[in-house]
Amino acid sequence: MPQERTDTSRDARSGAASTARAWFARLHGIGPVLGLVLLCIAGAALNPDFATLDNAMNVLTRTAFIGIIAVGMCFVIISGGIDLSVGSMAALIAGVVIMVMNVLGERGMAPVLTVIVGAGCAVLLGALFGLAHGLLITRGRIEPFIVTLGTLGIFRAYLTYLSNGGAITLDNTLADAYAPVYYGALLGVPVPVWTFLVVAALGALILNRTAYGRYVQAIGSNEQVARYAAVNVDRMKLLTYVLLGACVGIATLLYVPRLGSASPTTGLLWELEAIAAVIVGGTALKGGAGSITGTVVGAVLLSVISNILNLTSIISVYLNAAVQGFVIIAVAFMQRRR
Repeated sequence: MPQERTDTSRDARSGAASTARAWFARLHGIGPVLGLVLLCIAGAALNPDFATLDNAMNVLTRTAFIGIIAVGMCFVIISGGIDLSVGSMAALIAGVVIMVMNVLGERGMAPVLTVIVGAGCAVLLGALFGLAHGLLITRGRIEPFIVTLGTLGIFRAYLTYLSNGGAITLDNTLADAYAPVYYGALLGVPVPVWTFLVVAALGALILNRTAYGRYVQAIGSNEQVARYAAVNVDRMKLLTYVLLGACVGIATLLYVPRLGSASPTTGLLWELEAIAAVIVGGTALKGGAGSITGTVVGAVLLSVISNILNLTSIISVYLNAAVQGFVIIAVAFMQRRR
């Protein structure tokens, strides 16, 4: 009888521990959503303008650029990699695309066709830059941190060279034809927001419903085991960087008509914001686990924080990047503790 009572007590403790872990996992999953809801309530209480439809559309539009990049970054981080160059990559893509479009416009190509060619060029350039990263990492056996830290400087230096330290500006005629890509709306929702939703939906589908998505998660969990399971690890890693580069190209083609120019400060700190969105969304820094839905929520949450700071002037707007940095450190600490 004493033995039976001991076994029963042990089973009860084990069941309670399992239940507690299940509830913790569930709370961890909804944590970013809960944080976003609380932030929205606080924002509405601090400034009535926060709760307006126009402000909501403004927040989502500004989220779209970083959110699209964050979708690609999510794949890279889940696979155990990192990319520090996305902001500089976006700047160089913007500058090259504007130059190509200006040349085509001068040669008499129709403005709408020129914009289409420029959009294709942006995505292609991003994919090629991602391919270069992937080859250096997989074939050259160089750590992703080192590769992308190097290209961070290379990309921005080349843009500075092409612009002679100034700005590369889109021709006015082409700017008018390009404007709807950023300022246009469908059913009252801005085009960048629709694009963000489509990219996020495709990203979630690829990550959760395809063999490639499962391979990416397996590589991040344990690369050696993935190799033993006959996964082509190098090819999968290569594809993640190509995918991220393509996402940077899409974000850039949406961003160009906003200012109509590219300068050495274009895309500054975008890599910080994209990584922050992925980490805040619940993706593990060491790889192996993450979600596109969480990444989307993380991107919106960071934009809401910036929007609240801008509307309320609680702290200087120049400290927005500092706030994002603190958020990354705090979330990383909580992940480590967990």
